Amino acid sequence: MEHRNRLRVVVIIASTRTGRFGPTVAGWLVERAGRHPDLETDLVDLAEADLPATLTDHDEEPPAAVRALAPRLAAADAFIVVTPEYNHGFPAPLKTAIDWYYEEWHAKPVAIVSYGRESGGRHAAAQLRQVFGELHAVAIRDTVSLSRYWNDFTADGGWPKPAAECNTTVETMLDQLAWWARALSEARTASPYQA
Repeated sequence: MEHRNRLRVVVIIASTRTGRFGPTVAGWLVERAGRHPDLETDLVDLAEADLPATLTDHDEEPPAAVRALAPRLAAADAFIVVTPEYNHGFPAPLKTAIDWYYEEWHAKPVAIVSYGRESGGRHAAAQLRQVFGELHAVAIRDTVSLSRYWNDFTADGGWPKPAAECNTTVETMLDQLAWWARALSEARTASPYQA
């Protein structure tokens, strides 16, 4: 069998709120992605990235925190965004983080893992599809939506329960992400993407 290089996936924790659930989801997701033969992950927590809320003008040099994260995003073959839904949308720090960069997103697939109350974050995911489309990224079809995620804690406080639906849907999402990441990586190598 032909040896293929593993694809680099940047997992982004979107929430910066105190008491957030995002790190729990991201930890589970990184562990699941680590089992996939084609994927390796790089975890970016926006609460730790310290990206400024105020964007600079196009002719100004970006702040140090923005410059420090740029190579990690540029090196990615794909992205997974872990986002809550706040008021039918995604968190403001995520929008700011997305807007700090441009070419880093081009011609790369994005998977969305969302969580919330009854909607499971689907409103936030729909908005992210529009935003990433504008940045020439490809939002893959299958997502993981965690409705009422608090019901999937085990008796000893672990998450998620073995029977939780997300344990199945994540496999489909990761397989699709790997396929798109491989296809788009090969396409970018054959012909650099022009926005």
